[in-house]
Formats: sequence, structure tokens, C-alpha cells
Amino acid sequence: MPLLSSIIDNPTGLKPHQPLIILQSSSAQTCYPILRNLISNFRPTTQTLLFCFLHSPSNLTNVDEAPNIIAFDFTGRIPGYDDPWCGPQDEILARINSAPPGSLNVIIDSMDTLTSDLGSTPKAYKFIRTLLGLVTARSDPSILALHLQPSPLLELLTQTSLSPTLMHLTAHPSAIITHIASAYLTHPPPAGPAEKFWSVFIPFSERAHESERLVYGPEGNGTSAGAWVNKGTREFVVEVLIRGGSKRGVERTVEGWKGDVPCDLRALDSLKSIWTRRKTEEARPDPTQNVSFNLNLTPSQEKSRAQVPLPYAHEGNPVTTAGAILYDPDSADDIDDDDPDEDLDI
Repeated sequence: MPLLSSIIDNPTGLKPHQPLIILQSSSAQTCYPILRNLISNFRPTTQTLLFCFLHSPSNLTNVDEAPNIIAFDFTGRIPGYDDPWCGPQDEILARINSAPPGSLNVIIDSMDTLTSDLGSTPKAYKFIRTLLGLVTARSDPSILALHLQPSPLLELLTQTSLSPTLMHLTAHPSAIITHIASAYLTHPPPAGPAEKFWSVFIPFSERAHESERLVYGPEGNGTSAGAWVNKGTREFVVEVLIRGGSKRGVERTVEGWKGDVPCDLRALDSLKSIWTRRKTEEARPDPTQNVSFNLNLTPSQEKSRAQVPLPYAHEGNPVTTAGAILYDPDSADDIDDDDPDEDLDI
């Protein structure tokens, strides 16, 4: 089973357990569909606490049909507009501490808004560290899932000092794959070498202005993954990073997302052009075919050619004789072995 599908179907089933999940969006591509799918696939027997700061709970799940999900809507609580306003930290901690024993899923959407409400990145990081401690202290596998965009907080949350294990899902526009395949002649694995692909893909995807240019530029088609987009045309790619998994290290892969479910990259309509182009290159005719003369050698001809001696005097053996310089003086040379300085008045 593909890695992304196994995560979505059973996020607590990976060995070893991954308590921290980061879902990363960007201005060019949102991972909103992944967040919705992840919430809907949580086990009915596991209690889920959903804290919404960006999207309203109704946009992420149907609370009426999921009694195991308790949603808290903070989208209407804005510092400076609520009088009096108090931070949400104490309320979130109280809800987690009062949850019944057993597995617990804590979802925060999104950390960017919560960080703005708290006033600083260090405060947000300290708060997340406290939440993760409460989640990992439970006897049953529990999850803390955070949705955010590239920011200084994201760099802190991905450090091993916070959690040695990590499940990081990053949504990218499929235009990145198409651009890399055409501009750098680099295809995603297994169609191309993994080392070459990641050496190009990672630094390119980290440059946000490049993704925005491909999506919103003069030749871009716009995003195709928002909540307003028809499910049949919703496509993007997902970079999956698992740290501290069964392979002990960092496992990284890129997979597709179509509609509301993960899929193979070859199933994306927006990427069909790169596979067609690659098949055309592989099926390119041999230039030695369909000619009036034979450019190939038979096995007997190759054997005969290998037996031809090389035209070298020493035949590969090093020359052992000492070197010497032989010089025949010219008539204009003034050579006197007796006294070379006799013409000088000393």
C-alpha cells in the first residue's frame, strides 16, 4: 500500500507510533482536502478534539454525524475586537486534560492564526511543546496534528529536539513536477533516479515565489485544490516525509491526490504529458536501423577485433633504459671546455 494511503487510513497504525503530524500548505497549494480526509478517517472509538482558528468546523467535518469529534470554533475570537479577549491556551489545555482515558486526537487549524493570537513564535512553540507532552503521556497511541504554512514556527516544529519522530505532509501544485520534468529533464521515482529528483525538487519547492509563478503566473492555470473546486478536477501532489519510522531514518516519497483520495502520480491528468513524453523518448528509433549497410559487429568480428595488437612499441611495458640528451654543437656555438670565462678581464 502506498505510504500516503496507509497514513490516511490508519494514522496511528505506523510502527513506531508517530504522535506528531504536520500538514503544510502554501499560498500556491493548500492541503485542506488532506486535513478533511484525515479527520473523517479517525476511528469512531477515538475521541477527537478539533480546534478551529482558520476554517469553521463545518468546513472540515460534519460534527452531527461524528459523535466522537468535538469541535471548538475560535474563528470569531480576534484579539483587539473582542472585549475582553483572553488567549485560548488555558481552554485548550483544560479540554485535553479533561478528555477521558484512551487514545486522543488533537487537531489545530491553523497554527499560523494561533501564533498570531499568542503574539510571538516562542510562545507558540512553548505551547505546542506542552500539548505534545500531554498527548505522548497517554498510555494509548494519540496524535497531535497541526496545520500551518511555511514560517519560523515550522522550522522549530520539525526539529528533533521537539519530537524524534515526525510525519510531515506537504501539498505542492502538480505544476512543479511538470516544470522539473521539462526544464531539468528529471522525473519522480521510480521513473527517474530518486537522488537526482530530490536534489532538484526540494530546493525548488522551498522557493515559494517559484511555485506561485507556476500557478498564478501568465502561463499558470491557477490552483486546483481549494474547497470551491469540483472534486473531479481537484489534483495536486503530496510530499510525504516520515522520520524515525520502520526504516530508522528519513523516508521521503511523493504521491498524488485526486478528488478526495490519495492516488499514484500516473493517475493525475495534469501529469500525463510527462509520462507520454518519456515514453516517446524511450521509444525513439535506433539510428543504426533502416540503413543500407550494417554498422554492428557479429560476435566473431568483435573477437577478431579484440585480438588485433595495439600499435605501440613498448606494448604496454614500461621503458627501463635511462634517459639521455644527445646534442650536436652548431657551428655558431662557442664551446670551450678549458676556460669558459677566458674572454672576461677579471
